[in-house]
Amino acid sequence: MRLHDPNVYDTVRTEGGDVLADDVEVADGFLSRALGLMFRSSVSEGYALVFEFGRERSVSLHTVFVPFPIDAVFLDGNGAVRSVETLRPWLGYASERAETVVELPAGAADLLERGEDLVFDEYN
Repeated sequence: MRLHDPNVYDTVRTEGGDVLADDVEVADGFLSRALGLMFRSSVSEGYALVFEFGRERSVSLHTVFVPFPIDAVFLDGNGAVRSVETLRPWLGYASERAETVVELPAGAADLLERGEDLVFDEYN
């Protein structure tokens, strides 16, 4: 499955229908990608920040200036889970090849498995 235009996602869910997020934000510009979740005091349950890179590449994430733990879901070019990493506050770091990365509140991606497809439902 290929992903679609940014800023039009209503939900992020598994193919089985389990909703991971219903408050979806897309980091689609230089500044929003550079800042990510930095300087926010928290994110709500059901929140996701999506980074789409347009092609698979090496992606590195950190939680410097992020005072809460997050799950980082790295997806391949087909939308399948390549890996899930839980990053601790302030000092977390992860790196993986990915075309898309989804950042979620810690624990939201606990049931995801490698190879599982994520679905990005678009606003109607």
